[in-house]
Amino acid sequence: MSKSTHSEFGKLTKLVIKPSSHAFISEEKVAREWQALNYLQKPGFALANEEYKKFERMLKATGVQLLHLPENEELSIDSLYCRDASVSTDFGMIICRMGKEARAREPEAQKRFFADNEITIMGEIVAPGTLEGGDVAWLDSKTLAVGHTYRTNLEGIAQLKAMLEPKGVEVVVAELPHYRGPSDVFHLMSILSPVDKNLAVVYSPLMPIAFRNLLLERGFQLVEVPEEEFDSMGCNVLALAPQLCLMVEGNPTTEKRLRDAGCEVITYKGQEISVKGGGGPTCLTRPISRGL
Repeated sequence: MSKSTHSEFGKLTKLVIKPSSHAFISEEKVAREWQALNYLQKPGFALANEEYKKFERMLKATGVQLLHLPENEELSIDSLYCRDASVSTDFGMIICRMGKEARAREPEAQKRFFADNEITIMGEIVAPGTLEGGDVAWLDSKTLAVGHTYRTNLEGIAQLKAMLEPKGVEVVVAELPHYRGPSDVFHLMSILSPVDKNLAVVYSPLMPIAFRNLLLERGFQLVEVPEEEFDSMGCNVLALAPQLCLMVEGNPTTEKRLRDAGCEVITYKGQEISVKGGGGPTCLTRPISRGL
């Protein structure tokens, strides 16, 4: 089977994760950091580790190769959300530069990890550019969507284009709204989760009209997340394979709409590892490769 990272929905073959025990490290570290990082509530260390073990078992059940980022006291508890520090491409990993200052050391840590695990690095975003992986989503093998947000600036987007456009990749920019402001976790993938080549979970009230129209023009069927399920991360859906979806439990309307669209849906309890920190299953994972 040929492999591609130019997808958000091909069958996962290799995946980087950072277990909560490696990110949170101790009850004391969580207590020191959660408020400054704008968590909704303090995650419980033991409960988070329990949730994460079950989450990891669900990933393992797919047969994916899992690589674990190590403990690093220099990083914040936000390093749990390992998607944001890098971007996967068929040409190697792009190392990001974080828009959130408290997470500034994560990209370098991932860069060392990729080098140690013989994962190719294509390039990296440098100052004054910022780019976070949660703002980046493949629409198809030749089209990468990127959100212009408080975390990803125009210089970062320009650097991303300079790397990928010579390789024949079109980079489409979605201009996202102010919403709750610079301190909020609001990425492109907060409102968009592609789960098959022509199917995406979306939260339309915060989606730019031009970008939403582009999805429709490209033949996407949109699974709409209701307002009451946005904050509980109904829109944050990880495709384990085409139309095989993993999402946080507690979003019954979105779950039903996905099933009605032909998807199989698996849910996990994510109160400590997802809801309190604002990071669903896409945030908790950094796909390295997917099958076609």
